[in-house]
Amino acid sequence: MEECQHHDYEHLLRQEGIRITAIRLMVLKTVHTCFCGAFSLQDVVEKLQTADNSSVFRSLTLFAEHGLLHLIDDGSGMQKYCVCHCSDRNHHQGHVHFTCMRCHKTYCINEVSIPSVSIPDGFEVQESEYIIKGICPDCKC
Repeated sequence: MEECQHHDYEHLLRQEGIRITAIRLMVLKTVHTCFCGAFSLQDVVEKLQTADNSSVFRSLTLFAEHGLLHLIDDGSGMQKYCVCHCSDRNHHQGHVHFTCMRCHKTYCINEVSIPSVSIPDGFEVQESEYIIKGICPDCKC
């Protein structure tokens, strides 16, 4: 996994104006070091084992609000998150996501931008998502 260039998670939180707490540091380090692709609240709780759902959820929500994570709606009915790459954080909604129809993992495909779509006059786009569904390389064999 491509871990953020900032190995100092306290610095990263300070830089975003987020108050540093033990749970926030634990959650941030976990999502940066344990996941390569999309993950759910339950995935993080299972990794941490000692943290409760509500504390982890509040941390993930806060990180998403500050652009440290982005939200993915892959159609599974479960909110997923993905770590924003440091160089890409200000444009985190501009890439494609791929959901495997066999293993149900969702991947950020940072190399592929969301294609431009013409929207009729009077509509204002707030965000966009682009999910491609198929079979991932691990499941293809």
